[in-house]
Amino acid sequence: MTGIVKRLEFIAQIVSPDQIALTDETDELSYNELIHRVKEESQWLAGLNVKVVALQGQNSIDWVILDLACQEADIVCVPLPTFFSVNQIKHCLSQAGVDLILSDQKNFDASMIEDLNLTSLEVRFSLHAWRIPDVTLGAFPKETQKITFTSGSTGSPKGVCLSAKHQWQVAQALADAIEVRNPRHLCLLPLSTLLENIAGVYTPLLCGGCVVIVNDEMRGLSGSSGLDMDRLLACVERIQPETMILIPQLLTVLVAACKRGWQPPASLKFVAVGGAKVSPDLISIAHQYGIPVYQGYGLSECGSVVALNTPKEQHIDSVGRVLSHCTVSIENSEIIVTEPCHLGCLGEPDSWHPKSVRTGDIGSLENGWLKIEGRQKNILITSFGRNVSPEWVESELMSMPLLSHCLVVGDDKPHLGALVSAPDAITDTDINVWVQQANDRLPDYARVLVWRRIDESALSVYVTANGRLQRTYVEKAFKNQIEKLYSADSILAENF
Repeated sequence: MTGIVKRLEFIAQIVSPDQIALTDETDELSYNELIHRVKEESQWLAGLNVKVVALQGQNSIDWVILDLACQEADIVCVPLPTFFSVNQIKHCLSQAGVDLILSDQKNFDASMIEDLNLTSLEVRFSLHAWRIPDVTLGAFPKETQKITFTSGSTGSPKGVCLSAKHQWQVAQALADAIEVRNPRHLCLLPLSTLLENIAGVYTPLLCGGCVVIVNDEMRGLSGSSGLDMDRLLACVERIQPETMILIPQLLTVLVAACKRGWQPPASLKFVAVGGAKVSPDLISIAHQYGIPVYQGYGLSECGSVVALNTPKEQHIDSVGRVLSHCTVSIENSEIIVTEPCHLGCLGEPDSWHPKSVRTGDIGSLENGWLKIEGRQKNILITSFGRNVSPEWVESELMSMPLLSHCLVVGDDKPHLGALVSAPDAITDTDINVWVQQANDRLPDYARVLVWRRIDESALSVYVTANGRLQRTYVEKAFKNQIEKLYSADSILAENF
């Protein structure tokens, strides 16, 4: 046993056993009831004698309970994003050696049922259970409790192995940094996203708070990038949360709504944004509209969060101070995070038990403040020999709620170009004016001189759960469009 029940019992004694810990607006569980459910489900899992459990489904109270129950029963949990393809899911199940699937899909996938010889077990509240026979346990390091898979819509996902201890170290460090007691937290991101799992569930519970969980339809989100803005805004207004976690795209949507007259709830005390570089201008605008948003930084290999700005301490052009549980250094401009870190990658024994993580991110550490420039492997070198981080330019282009997505290109080219998408209401003229305004804030070698509009749906399939475009796949899929950017002698603004 990993002691999650004892942890929850300790919290319940401090706040009140009857205080609400989880709610989905229909049902609610007190800390006492949550403890009872976690005990019950952990005993059920232990009775099945399973070693690795895959958890797939929309955000729900039962998702949280089973996640915690896996920890209590010392069982490896594998959260699966609902937008993973069938082949990606099969890859994850096989690599990890999953012997039990818990899913909110009653019929799951017919081909998968047949291919894996799945056996249906009893329904656990809203989750259906499927047993996989004759499983070969995956190759992962000792103390692995969670395997989080990182991937977008293409390619084989990579499994990052984390210990229960590491997850709660991050959660506690966040609780100490944010200092919001008994928060009412609204889970907007999928719980299968490690950031929401740890910072959106574990941290509020450590603070004696209430975690509000609503399904995809109610919060206006679907898959990796589907968004119904009206439902999202209505959800935030109805819940009146004190804390939330956003990806940059969601922050852009909220700021755009504010520009049209929407008023953010006065209840908000702390809103974190992460997953990709965010322009300081966008954060400043959000603050002006009453959204108390603070940028952070992290990656799955480091338990999701490494640094964070807070209401107590913030530096708007940084990603905040390094959290108390880890250490950061800079080597040849690359950010290195020292223990604690992940246990290694699934199926890669040579990666197990590292002392530090080479993040691949370029940054600097100045007077305790961590700044991010971009990805080391993404650096563009123009034909004039200028090094440019595309994330820097992209954050400037995304600093106003105009574009939906943006990807800057220009390696070995005389100037930079961009693929952009925007809502239908935004005209090409609007985009062109905005690109010129953004260019005015950039040095000449970092200005976007050519751009091409791509349909929103065409780019959204390459968006990860954290809101980032998968650069390699986009460049490959739109190779012809990128080449056409440089076949013109003047600024392009053509629809795809």
